[in-house]
Amino acid sequence: MAETPTAPAKLRIDKWLWHARFFKTRGLSAKQVSGGHVRINRQKTLKPAHGVTFGDVLTFAQGDNIRVVKILALGERRGPAPEAQSLYEDLTPPREERLPEPARTGPRPTKKDRRDIAAFKDEGS
Repeated sequence: MAETPTAPAKLRIDKWLWHARFFKTRGLSAKQVSGGHVRINRQKTLKPAHGVTFGDVLTFAQGDNIRVVKILALGERRGPAPEAQSLYEDLTPPREERLPEPARTGPRPTKKDRRDIAAFKDEGS
């Protein structure tokens, strides 16, 4: 059966995420999709076989980040990183940098120190 020339080319969402190197294995990308953690054009999808095409916008969690990417190409294979980066445009807003935790100014209090502090606080009440 021949494909019509006007029909846009499509690729499975799990395969595209794997080609673009967002996930190390295709199984991990399929698990992310079937777990309901991927949106295609703001619509949640649960099927790893859902087709994506040029111009689709994907939103998904990757580690601690929420990624938003626009598909520029489908790709034919899982190639090197520069090739994978040419498959999408990153629309993810920049993250706010966290301030580092203040360093402790000495050793942690011992159990005896904590008892003394608790006794001191009880005397003041």
